Amino acid sequence: MSPTVITKIVLAMFLWAACFPLITAGLQYSPHLTFATMRAVLAGATLVGLAMILRRPFPRGWRTWLTLGIVGIGATSLGFLGMFHAAEFVSPGLATVIANAQPLLATILGVAWLGERLPKVGWVGLLIGFMGILVIALPQLLDGGQEGSAIGFAYIVLAAVGVTVSNVAIKSIAGKVDGIYAMGLQMLVGSVPLALAAYVMEDPTAVQWNAVFTLSLLGLALFGSSLVYWVWFSVLEEVELNRAIVFSFLVPIFGLTIGALFFGERLSGVQFSGIALVILGIVFVNLKGNPQGR
Repeated sequence: MSPTVITKIVLAMFLWAACFPLITAGLQYSPHLTFATMRAVLAGATLVGLAMILRRPFPRGWRTWLTLGIVGIGATSLGFLGMFHAAEFVSPGLATVIANAQPLLATILGVAWLGERLPKVGWVGLLIGFMGILVIALPQLLDGGQEGSAIGFAYIVLAAVGVTVSNVAIKSIAGKVDGIYAMGLQMLVGSVPLALAAYVMEDPTAVQWNAVFTLSLLGLALFGSSLVYWVWFSVLEEVELNRAIVFSFLVPIFGLTIGALFFGERLSGVQFSGIALVILGIVFVNLKGNPQGR
């Protein structure tokens, strides 16, 4: 894996981690689904507009559009729904653990659906990385705090499954369609169910437009959606999904770092141990070995 690709992956994980404080800030001034819908529409329209300006080739073929629909429903509809709602019902520690089972699920689907292969040392690395996530979340899990509930658990699982399926779908068309158009269109497709749910369940006029909300929306749409999905698509054009998705374990680490730098949160020795395990797991997954099944 080249340094350029690694840089792209790390950038994507940092941008995804930065979404959580932006969501928290913006939700004070907007209903959940309305906020999620605006994020998806603005991000999708930005990428589609850019693709039109650059005269990129428009995606064609029913298989391509079916795949884009799967990505939109998985990553945008279900992913945004779970991300914006789960914090109400489950503790951050539990959410971290459940959400970061996604690399394990994506690797299994990648092997089963895409025919990818991962050496035994890679599977060991995935398990080590997930153990690191458990260790990082341990203080929050032991601290109690906000109790989990069945609906909160369901939101997190729904988001994790949706993002997992979407990653496999993205990988299946990476290199076959234009990434800017593809990621913009999937967000517009995914925004439709969100908009319908927001119209039925919320009052979209309840948004309080102020500087904090506007900056949160712009940050989420332009950097936490448009830019990050464009970067992620370009990564999957070059790298197997199982080798790239393991870097998702970095998201909570970046989240902890952001909390320490900007919100005065302190990292414990246990969490530093978890960070070390995550890094070790990522290294193991990207070591060369004899792929299983060959």
